Amino acid sequence: MKILVLNSGSSSLKFQLFDMTCHKVLYSGLIEQVRDHQQAIITMVKQLSAQGHIHQLADLDAIGHRVVHGGEYFKQPTLVNQQTIEAIEQLIPLAPLHNPANLLGIKMAQQYAPDVPQVAVFDTSFHTSLPDYAYIYGLPYELYNKHHIRRYGFHGTSHYYVSRQAARHLRAHYNLEQPRLISLHLGNGASAAAIDNGQSIDTSMGMTPLEGLLMGSRSGDIDPAILFYLARETGAGIQELDDLLNKQSGLKGICGQNDMRTIIEQAKQGNTLSSLAIHIFCYRIKKYIGAYSAALNGLDGIIFTGGIGENSAFIREQVCSAMDGLGIEFDTEKNQNSYDKLLELHSSASKVKIMAIRTNEELEIATQTYMAIRAPQ
Repeated sequence: MKILVLNSGSSSLKFQLFDMTCHKVLYSGLIEQVRDHQQAIITMVKQLSAQGHIHQLADLDAIGHRVVHGGEYFKQPTLVNQQTIEAIEQLIPLAPLHNPANLLGIKMAQQYAPDVPQVAVFDTSFHTSLPDYAYIYGLPYELYNKHHIRRYGFHGTSHYYVSRQAARHLRAHYNLEQPRLISLHLGNGASAAAIDNGQSIDTSMGMTPLEGLLMGSRSGDIDPAILFYLARETGAGIQELDDLLNKQSGLKGICGQNDMRTIIEQAKQGNTLSSLAIHIFCYRIKKYIGAYSAALNGLDGIIFTGGIGENSAFIREQVCSAMDGLGIEFDTEKNQNSYDKLLELHSSASKVKIMAIRTNEELEIATQTYMAIRAPQ
């Protein structure tokens, strides 16, 4: 069974073709600087055809689409029909940069493969299990009722994938049947999730991906009154403040760089702002680990994933240092080991198991697409 996974951005089309009989990637590609998504689809099909995998999109068994925001409508992968499209369109105000591009990918795929089942898989759906006291903000309640202002959370496909891998590992090796986990997806975008027996009970990103941890160019948590102060003192408008928090802040705002590899190298060379950026980044993560340990009433495992979490031994060590009060004891030698899918990072004395797990959001989307098209309708 061949399933194509599409991640359609405003100026890019990322795709992977899977043979789901063996969960094998047949081909993957990225088409950038997309001005016309129709042309991007044509280019993708040419690439897949040149490799002998398919000749047209109609040859596929299914297409899975990454959609960033599912709001409160979508709690699971959903077969695409006109009602699905209309609901995603209604959610555009919550994700104005992402949902329109995701919809373009869906509509183009429908145009070229109208009879192929298509499934929308939402970044937010894993977090729809949050209790109301975790997702309601301290604002007038009518803003939730009228304008859907609440915590939604993101990176859900990644958090779900790695938490399942971690749970399987902990059951097999440590007899932990219902592990309490903190998943740390650390990349240019970064988020933490508290996961109890496979269910997300809290997450750091909020109504938008801006809240929470320090990120590549996003501020994460700040005092909201800062915006009023800047508007009053500098005359900054809404768009300027939006750009400030989303594109000019975070690691980039502190030290001028948003690539953690570069920042670490600069810190080693004595750059004080790079060192400060690293300390802030890791300190924020430590605070969320402490808070989520309390929310979970204990902690069985920590997962590092995402580009930084999977690949930066230095950041993993900094995050886990001086955390023995929470039962977190790190093994610096294990931390230097290479690995394929999962690497244990805890010492033998650690009460909390620590793992680096390589996420695979595309495989998770393909798997959820496969399950959705096989489910009774």
